[in-house]
Amino acid sequence: MSYVKNWIHCVWGTKNRIPFLGKEIRKTIHDHIKTNAKEKGVYIDILDGYSDHIHCLILLSPDRSLSKVIQLIKGESSFWINKNKLTKLRFGWAVEYFAVSVSESDVPKVRAYIRNQETHHKKKSWDEEYNELITIYGFDIIKG
Repeated sequence: MSYVKNWIHCVWGTKNRIPFLGKEIRKTIHDHIKTNAKEKGVYIDILDGYSDHIHCLILLSPDRSLSKVIQLIKGESSFWINKNKLTKLRFGWAVEYFAVSVSESDVPKVRAYIRNQETHHKKKSWDEEYNELITIYGFDIIKG
């Protein structure tokens, strides 16, 4: 038997950064994403976000690619949000996403960070956070 543990911190935003995810529907959407993921065999440890983006900590199964998991979560949830008319305008997620591996020792810190999104974004916008993450993890070098 093989033992594999791949913790991944994922972040993605709404299309054009439209603040679709107001407090009144955010929990409903988050609960749906977690339930659907569980039904599809995807383990989401924690999920939270703000009006225009979501953070989640996923324990990636060794038989699934990250891109497939993200596609499953984003695609199904945007379909469900539109089918249930949870937003006035047509809902969509941005194409891009951010994902980094997390060491076992950092999992509690990442959980706390994700859990604290409401407070965190009273001080820092999604644009500021996004640019900071891109720089901290060296993606600015990869992007050129």
